Amino acid sequence: MYNKNYKGRCNKRKIDKCKDVIRCYDSIMTAYVNKLEKDENVVEVRVNVPLDDFPLGEFTTDFVCTMKDESLRVRECVFRDKIEHPIVAKKLDASRAYWLRRGVTDWGLVVDAVTDK
Repeated sequence: MYNKNYKGRCNKRKIDKCKDVIRCYDSIMTAYVNKLEKDENVVEVRVNVPLDDFPLGEFTTDFVCTMKDESLRVRECVFRDKIEHPIVAKKLDASRAYWLRRGVTDWGLVVDAVTDK
């Protein structure tokens, strides 16, 4: 989840399942785009979808995917070490509630892999 007017670095790509150029703001988003590109159940991918009337400000949802059965899948990308930060948890809870109000039940997180140190 990023601010709607995020001005940081991004990795731009184009895939067949997305009408627009995809802007990935971190490594998790980039890895998830690769996964979505190969997923046969995903028909269309929308990235950085603005959340209208979001109670915490102007933010975007990382991924909204249209599936073969025409249902929607929403995914937010977050780094494992940030999940428990109060503001991050608050934004994620608000995102989940936002999409539930719109009838989307397939909401989830995409988290970076665990690495041994």
